Amino acid sequence: MKNKCKECGDAIQGRIDKKFCSDSCRSSYNNRLNSDSTNFMRNINNILRKNRRVLVKLNPKGKAKVSKEQLEKEGFRFSYFTNIYTTRSGNEYYFCYDQGYLELDNNMFALVERQKYVD
Repeated sequence: MKNKCKECGDAIQGRIDKKFCSDSCRSSYNNRLNSDSTNFMRNINNILRKNRRVLVKLNPKGKAKVSKEQLEKEGFRFSYFTNIYTTRSGNEYYFCYDQGYLELDNNMFALVERQKYVD
């Protein structure tokens, strides 16, 4: 008994544990399988990348201080970040990949670049 391709149903030649008749069928099958979440995830990843670009633009030297207004003007979205780093003193830095920010008083933010010693 020959195995059939999970995508097109054609008979499979070769190894007994093979699931697809070609790379094209394997790719099509996996793209279809992941298509439900792909658009949602793509939109979130685009927002995260834009947030990171804004932080890099406003923080060219690794440390900077900017207003909330400046961040919003550039299109920064505060609800989207990749992780939170809490310091020993309890300050919470929000990071978009390697670029972070800390809310200060008077609608000001400290921008930082992740240091290698920070986990």
